[in-house]
Amino acid sequence: MKKKDLETLEKRLLEERQKRVAEIKHLDETVLNQNLKDSSGDLSSYSFHMADMGSDATERERAFLTASAEGRALLDVDEALRRLYRDEYGVCESCGEDIALKRLEAVPQAKLCLDCKSREEKAGRRP
Repeated sequence: MKKKDLETLEKRLLEERQKRVAEIKHLDETVLNQNLKDSSGDLSSYSFHMADMGSDATERERAFLTASAEGRALLDVDEALRRLYRDEYGVCESCGEDIALKRLEAVPQAKLCLDCKSREEKAGRRP
């Protein structure tokens, strides 16, 4: 792969990393870090309205799931950057063939070539 292509992909990965970190930080500073007292706006930490308690719990759970997904995506980006810095980037982890530049441009953190990824999806396995 050309040095210019690698530099472009590195820049995209670093931007993606920054975006994921910012999203996780935002979730942590808002919904995930609220306690019941803060979320209800009440002086007591006990909500008298069951619907409010359920809404608060649902919102926190949704934020937790989003943060978890963002964390996994951040790990994928970090792994891609590690591979790039070790000169292992762009090689399929399954078959050892080069991953097409078009695929890396679309999904810079890709670990598998398109054929291996298709086989994985058809087999119903999750990454």
